[in-house]
Amino acid sequence: MHGFGVHTSMWTMNWDRAGAEKAIAASVKYGMDFIEIALLNAPAVDAAHTRALLEKHNLPAVCSLGLPERAWASVRPDAAIEHLEVAIDKTAEMGALALSGVIFGGIGERTGLPPTEKEYDNIAHVLTVAARHAKQRGIELGIEAVNRYENHLINTGAQAVWMVEKVGADNIFVHLDTYHMNIEEKGAANGILAARDHLKYIHLSESDRGTPGTGNCPWDEIYATLAAIGFKGGLAMESFINMPPEVSYGLSVWRPVAKDEAEVMGNGLPFLRNKARQYGLI
Repeated sequence: MHGFGVHTSMWTMNWDRAGAEKAIAASVKYGMDFIEIALLNAPAVDAAHTRALLEKHNLPAVCSLGLPERAWASVRPDAAIEHLEVAIDKTAEMGALALSGVIFGGIGERTGLPPTEKEYDNIAHVLTVAARHAKQRGIELGIEAVNRYENHLINTGAQAVWMVEKVGADNIFVHLDTYHMNIEEKGAANGILAARDHLKYIHLSESDRGTPGTGNCPWDEIYATLAAIGFKGGLAMESFINMPPEVSYGLSVWRPVAKDEAEVMGNGLPFLRNKARQYGLI
């Protein structure tokens, strides 16, 4: 999880053989250091096919997911453990390095009330068991703090750190996202500083989830703070072009947020890469 990567939603959200071939070829074309694969349906993934493609192109990968409602860790811990163990196994079989994202809950999970101690205890139990299984498979797990409209459980870097330390496993890290930070943190720098001891991965996503550099994310503050803490983890551009209805619903994206792939990869990617070079991160 080093260098500059891209979330494969740029090309596909369906990780079948065709989707894998398209996304990996495009990632190689744009010279990415790694890719992030969304595991919306882990059991259906042809892991051997993906692994062969990744190895052919010497392209590292990270996987990510949000738990489906039937496996929300806060209320259905046994189902969450089962779901995560399958995803961890697929991640390992593909030769990927980590499984990250909303591994503690669902995108769109809200009770209408503040989180309870029972919900957090259930999540900690799930992640403890999942981390043990991931350790056996040589996989790291990332906890992504997401905004209050997508999940009521872990919204800030500090909350993600609290859960990482509550679990206490040495293969769990914090995953930040500039889109969510722009909503939840009292300044992007504060979120990064709060997470610094556990931060290994960050999504670089514009304030409207569209083309980076065209919104109001404080990119200089973000990059300067990452440089100040000596960040050595993965920098993954995340802009959404191809979303199935269930993902659009969870993210509350109701209109096109970027014109097309050419706009994002032609303008947004160079913008983010140039900033990373400016601050000595790549």
